[in-house]
Amino acid sequence: MLNKIAVGLILFLLFRAAPSLAAAPLDSDHDGLPDSLELQFKTDPNNPDTDGDGFTDGQEIDWGYNPLSTSTVKLPQKIEVNLKSQSLAYFVSGIKWKEFKVSTGKPSMPTPKGEFEIKTKIKKAWSKTYGLWMPYWLGLGGSVGIHELPIWPNGYREGENHLDTPVSHGCIRLGIKNASYLYDRIIVGADVKIY
Repeated sequence: MLNKIAVGLILFLLFRAAPSLAAAPLDSDHDGLPDSLELQFKTDPNNPDTDGDGFTDGQEIDWGYNPLSTSTVKLPQKIEVNLKSQSLAYFVSGIKWKEFKVSTGKPSMPTPKGEFEIKTKIKKAWSKTYGLWMPYWLGLGGSVGIHELPIWPNGYREGENHLDTPVSHGCIRLGIKNASYLYDRIIVGADVKIY
């Protein structure tokens, strides 16, 4: 009887996990770049390093480099912030690469809409106006930027539960790991669209 219960439980767990396993995108060469994106970037889905430079195609796209060339010139990068869905998308060469939840300006202090560019990068910026730290600052001009969840002088950090809700003073707030990820990859001069 115990064996039948154990087998039944194992089968139940396997069948429950199967849909999520089947939903994983196909990556034939295990380079971190799904085959569907290999087609868009025109890389070889059966060769993890299309240009033979020692970096996988997925690594190169992730860092904004061309997987078809050994050049160290970055591909065009762009950020789009959707105020309605509270999301930020990171594009490499016009193709959406990553998407993150954000928190934008509250109704009384809305995030401005429009076309911007990354003007400055400061690893740990200080807001004189609000008296708080804004790690991984990507300045868009004026007092608006993209940054990690703020840290108050007493050490309190606003939580990840603030993401997906417009509660900022107008800036675009990212989660802890996502802010450093974007900061490390995006270049000054990259376009930013907020809509």
